[in-house]
Amino acid sequence: MIQRPLGIFIVCCLVPLILAYTAIKLDWLPEHTTNHGQFLKSELRIPSWQPTGAPLWTIAINAPNSCETPCKNQLQALQNLYVALGKHQKDVALAVLNRAPNKALLANYQSYNLEAQLPPASLYLIDHTGLVVLQYQYFAEQEKNRAEQKGLLSDLKKLLKYARSS
Repeated sequence: MIQRPLGIFIVCCLVPLILAYTAIKLDWLPEHTTNHGQFLKSELRIPSWQPTGAPLWTIAINAPNSCETPCKNQLQALQNLYVALGKHQKDVALAVLNRAPNKALLANYQSYNLEAQLPPASLYLIDHTGLVVLQYQYFAEQEKNRAEQKGLLSDLKKLLKYARSS
């Protein structure tokens, strides 16, 4: 009589393990993710990270001196994204990552110097510890940029929802 519950318990423990092992070995895992941005290839932390306030996330733009029109367009998009956050604005900060600061572009943003080579005018999601998590590429076509910015907003709202529930 005692053997039957023990057997059921062992089967209930082994079946999920066997299925998981089989899924990994046969490459049944999904090839896409639900995020819209691209993960960086290697870990990148902002060395002098000290955001004002206590934001959970920061949206940053890489704006070196050689980035005139694309960066101006992206800075406008950055402001629009911030407005679109609505009630979540208190949890999000805006920043500029740059290797060679252009004071005209940086007037209203927190600025961080960065040694890493990142594509100019790209937008980045940075967590509260200064870890650059996702990159949103800049495109010359306005429609592609709009889609990329909508993806950023979607990812950010999802991350803020997860932070609120934990």
